Amino acid sequence: MSNQTKPFVLAGVSVEPGKRAVVEMPAAQLYTNTPLNIPVHVVHGKKPGPVLMVSAAIHGDELNGVEIIRRLLCVSGLKNLRGTLVAVPVVNVFGFIHKSRYLPDRRDLNRCFPGSESGSLGARMANLFKTQILDLCTHAIDLHTGAIYRSNVPQIRANLASEETAKMAHAFGVPLVLNSVLRQGTLREVAEANNIPVVTYEAGEALRLEESCIRPGVRGVLNIMRHLEMLPPPAPRKPGAAARPAKVTETSVANSSMWVRADHDGVFRPMVALGERIKANQLLGRISSPFNSTEVDVIAPCAGILVGRNNLPLVNEGEALFHIALFEEVKAVAQRYDEFTSHMDEAGPNIDGEPPIAL
Repeated sequence: MSNQTKPFVLAGVSVEPGKRAVVEMPAAQLYTNTPLNIPVHVVHGKKPGPVLMVSAAIHGDELNGVEIIRRLLCVSGLKNLRGTLVAVPVVNVFGFIHKSRYLPDRRDLNRCFPGSESGSLGARMANLFKTQILDLCTHAIDLHTGAIYRSNVPQIRANLASEETAKMAHAFGVPLVLNSVLRQGTLREVAEANNIPVVTYEAGEALRLEESCIRPGVRGVLNIMRHLEMLPPPAPRKPGAAARPAKVTETSVANSSMWVRADHDGVFRPMVALGERIKANQLLGRISSPFNSTEVDVIAPCAGILVGRNNLPLVNEGEALFHIALFEEVKAVAQRYDEFTSHMDEAGPNIDGEPPIAL
């Protein structure tokens, strides 16, 4: 690799070494002829290194990632950046405007990759994003939340068959890693097909800002940037002191998971919290009817950790209620997760002194 850093060019905009810019990527236009752009923040380091893309809101109602990127771009340490950070706070601008997961034609943008220039709106946007942004990058982090009325604990989903992807997944620094298959049409699938290691951070619920999900997300992105040697280690506590190593969180890998579904319609009452250790045959919740005395128990079919949960009390038969990840050492994983959440729940400002979001 050359020691001379060249300007970084995105959508015809040239960003000089040591500079940053916001590139407005033309995406489409509304039927009112109002242009719609995807804002792309480029931070181009003075020294050569990886090109890391961090994207959020590919589902337009998933907001925790938008806040993670806002905080990331405020980190003072970016002045020491090696390589280039390409941050896309809102990929699905249509969904973001309408507080919706989907595009106007009800397509899921994260099932439209690699897309095409002449296909549906989703295919065109996916093609634009891939060819104009993703293809310029060497590594990627995609930020997500659960869907509307569903919450996820902070977790990484990644294809651990890829060695570099696996290293990124462990470097992120959350205790739960799900070895997740690459779904057709997703950003992860097209990135891995182009030899771009990518991890997905899942945390929280759609249309919410949750400090317990945002804070570990910011730290996780910075951890990966340090793993890629884009950023130096944390600054020393005082003059002459050794640099502080980043806090190491031991990760545990789940190679499979399952959803427990409702066997009956009614009013759903969950009895276990996200992140809890689940035992086989444990009572997870009950579904009752407001019109008669019917009450149905929801029983755990296996042991594991509760990584996702439905938050809407009104459920139909067959609806997903609890997402259980299967680990070999469930008790140890539960302890690691408790330690992790205790650390993240500590009062105090964020990385650069900003007060946390109050709930």
